[in-house]
Amino acid sequence: MNRTNSDRVALVTGAANGIGRATALAFAKNGYKVVVSDIDSQAGKETVALIEETGHEASFIRCDVSRDEEVRLLIEKTVSAYGRLDCAFNNAGIEIEKCKLADGDEGVFDSIMNVNVKGVWLCMKHQIPVMLAQGGGSIVNTASVAGLIAAPKQGIYSASKHAVIGLTKTAAVEYARRNIRVNAVCPAIIDTEMYRRANVADAKHVTMAVAAHPIGRIGTAEEIAAAVLYLSGDLAGFTTGVAMPVDGGLTAQ
Repeated sequence: MNRTNSDRVALVTGAANGIGRATALAFAKNGYKVVVSDIDSQAGKETVALIEETGHEASFIRCDVSRDEEVRLLIEKTVSAYGRLDCAFNNAGIEIEKCKLADGDEGVFDSIMNVNVKGVWLCMKHQIPVMLAQGGGSIVNTASVAGLIAAPKQGIYSASKHAVIGLTKTAAVEYARRNIRVNAVCPAIIDTEMYRRANVADAKHVTMAVAAHPIGRIGTAEEIAAAVLYLSGDLAGFTTGVAMPVDGGLTAQ
């Protein structure tokens, strides 16, 4: 029996701002009950408030996705509150490296890998058993165009996003016959708070960023959210193991 969106529960990590917040809002506007998760409690609760202002249901659970016990509790609390977990958007990630590979720092490597790779792995590790028990579900992971092509001066970040795609494809094949679909979105440069803080004062960088995209602009968080909702929903029922570029044509060049 098909479930309606109003019966479905979606979890979004890294939902305090940017792509995560936009996707949490999109899930809610499409009728899902939404669990908002982030390490930033204040901004995460602001996301919940924005959802509640639209008349929809949401709750906040703080979680550091790089810590197994916190992820276990996140999933446990989600199921305790709502009874199930239909869609998970594993979006939490960091991007803190801007140097050539040989100039990299071991601490930076560990930080990026712990959140971007271990975090996605831990989330799926604890989400999948719940979905198996309830008869299925959908997972979308945030990768990047840097997981599809080279990313000069971001070699560690690029490696982490290649790893996310590897985890995504492997999980998709392992659980395809158990009615669990696993896909990834691969954004190019997106106009988020993080991007603006880092680059809005650098007119040269902004010009280069726009020029890198054949479509003639950078993307919006809402455009990534739309892709996540599609991959999470019934219309994508025959889609699994996909690393979907949402990149204005960048990787088509």
